[in-house]
Amino acid sequence: MNTDTPGDPLTARPVTYALTGAGGGFARTLLAQSLLMPDLHPAVLCDLDPAAVIALCTELGYDPATLALVSDPDGLRAAHAAGHTAVVPGTALLADAAYDILVEATGSPATGFRAARDALTGGHHVAMVSKEVDSVAGVALDRLARRHGVVYTPAAGDQPANLIEWYDRLRTLGLEIVAIGKSGEYDLVFDPATGEVRQLGQTLSAPALAELLTLGDDVPATLAARARAVAPLKRAAAADYCEMAVVAAGTGLVPDREDLHYPVARVAELADVYALREHGGVLDRPGAVDVFSVLRLPEEASFAGGVFAVVRTHDPVTWRTLAEKGHVVSRDGRYACLYLPYHLMGVETPLTLLAAVRDGVAAGAAAPARHAVLAGRAARGLAAGSVLAMGGHHHEIDGVDPVLLPASEAPSDTAPFYLAAHARLVRDVPAGALITLADLDGYDTDLLAAWTAG
Repeated sequence: MNTDTPGDPLTARPVTYALTGAGGGFARTLLAQSLLMPDLHPAVLCDLDPAAVIALCTELGYDPATLALVSDPDGLRAAHAAGHTAVVPGTALLADAAYDILVEATGSPATGFRAARDALTGGHHVAMVSKEVDSVAGVALDRLARRHGVVYTPAAGDQPANLIEWYDRLRTLGLEIVAIGKSGEYDLVFDPATGEVRQLGQTLSAPALAELLTLGDDVPATLAARARAVAPLKRAAAADYCEMAVVAAGTGLVPDREDLHYPVARVAELADVYALREHGGVLDRPGAVDVFSVLRLPEEASFAGGVFAVVRTHDPVTWRTLAEKGHVVSRDGRYACLYLPYHLMGVETPLTLLAAVRDGVAAGAAAPARHAVLAGRAARGLAAGSVLAMGGHHHEIDGVDPVLLPASEAPSDTAPFYLAAHARLVRDVPAGALITLADLDGYDTDLLAAWTAG
């Protein structure tokens, strides 16, 4: 829906956005940043708890007089006419709202999909933050956007958009990319003085790490020993697999193994770790997406959930010069790791919103396609009638382990992980089996249609 008026060019007025999941942590970072940007305005904030959204905005410094709690189209029109921010209790009212771009951040596969679909068919751009939606329906939503002449894009500030853009930049430079990926959400911070490793609020005695701070001659063996030392800590998350599925769609790179490597590695080691096995690394094939767990000392800087690419070096003198300047080059000189040690959540997202609305530009040079399938394997025997409940900060599914399969290797009836969320099993599924569409009932049929169309 174009909200321009004659004589009022788009670049002369603020870009307006609607935000779903407006009471969440990501939303806070975007709303806080918007206060610093006169060319960006939150037109509609949607959340199941609108009173909490108003309280959040007031805490951030928004004038309460400009926050209008509305429940019908007339209230939306009045808020828009006054230049105020409408706060609504559900997504249904978005169809009547005036804004340029939807920021979808519910994290709900079905609700988020419908909000994005309806925005696109209504002529609005969409910046997708809910990777759960993107991993199932992103390809179909991108095609829908193109048919309606609008932009569908992952949002800067989340690792998928940052990594896809980093990949495109390095490909433009002609570099041969061997692996791309990101760090896990939380670092492993090892203190040699105590022999303890800390991961967020957990502390583990791991004195063996003191002898494993360098890779040694056998990289896979050292990585295996490190993994054993920190085994009690949960390092993998469904969110990581989900983000790598989105990255695979935007780049064409696929996982090297379905459970990802998750090496426990120091940043300076990444060029050696993500080498091919024939050169001492962990990769069986080039062109991989992966996730690593940052190992660092307390005084060392964090990777901050950043993204990386490992490339083959070409001119030895060039890369020796870059190594001397502090860049990460493998010990044999064959590989280099180029990285961005940050993702800034909603602090960065305005870059995506402005580019989409004013320039018609999405994050990623290529249209997404299904190169990998985010699926689930039963972590234990699951009985018919069980509901695959999704919950927690990382939107895990109880009893189901996420796996990421190259699309060419995934059985045709594989159920996407976030289509299975909250569905019911119609038959027993043994431990280790992939969850298939035939195993499920009660899933969202619109989401399935989008998956099939994609």
